Amino acid sequence: MLTKPMFKSLFPKAKKPAEIHKAMGALFEKYEINSPQRIAGFLAQCGHESGGFRLNVENLNYSAKALDAVFGKYFARGGRDSSEYERQPEKIANIVYASRMGNGDTASGDGWRFRGRGYIQLTGRNNYEKFAESVGMDVDEVIEYLDTVQGSLESALWFWDTNGLNKYCDSGDVKTMTKRINGGYNGLEDRQHHWDEILHMLGEDDWEAPAAPKASFDRVLSVGMKGDDVAAMQAAMGISPADGVFGRGTKRAVKAWQEANGLGADGVAGPATLGKL
Repeated sequence: MLTKPMFKSLFPKAKKPAEIHKAMGALFEKYEINSPQRIAGFLAQCGHESGGFRLNVENLNYSAKALDAVFGKYFARGGRDSSEYERQPEKIANIVYASRMGNGDTASGDGWRFRGRGYIQLTGRNNYEKFAESVGMDVDEVIEYLDTVQGSLESALWFWDTNGLNKYCDSGDVKTMTKRINGGYNGLEDRQHHWDEILHMLGEDDWEAPAAPKASFDRVLSVGMKGDDVAAMQAAMGISPADGVFGRGTKRAVKAWQEANGLGADGVAGPATLGKL
């Protein structure tokens, strides 16, 4: 649906745009990126994460000041002199990624070996191994694959599929897509801009997100609960992300919704609250 000239106009600074476009043709159907909304969501998010499809390997070339600001846990607050590590990406990776995400300790070199790669950066031995299994490769092969355009794209598609992000494209929920990928809302305006721009290119200016189905509930919902009914309640209240987990943030949002709707604001979704939904 998206032509090569369209892709180039969307991401004019992309590296190897023809190869990226060819890889999309080879891989999109495999991961069910098969509608204008799914194309728009995936490319808007990957475009932002990769600096317009320019970057597919994590940049760890930090100054001492940046190390203390970004990775203070391991440097300023961790008792390390950041000046001994500045502008040394391999040493930095082996500190900040050691002994987590399935990586070995600092001496193992796993931090550098399994640093972020791909258009949505795949990081850590555990994620590399899971991706390798999904594409029928061993870890060494997948490291080489991730250094290619197709591997960079497929790792992002694997992440997308593993995290069930197509459903947020289908509902037009750019904000929740962003939260699931970024952990927050950094760059939301740019991601939304690309979403709108791609839908326009694909002739979807008049598309509207489908209305959420009316929710039905069989139990009182409160902190600590999980499930589809929690996700339905979150969606009905406009809580994002609607991840099906009733945590403290959801409780605060429920209380605010109850107050706005003239109900007792206790943060528990009981019969009166659920009935009003």
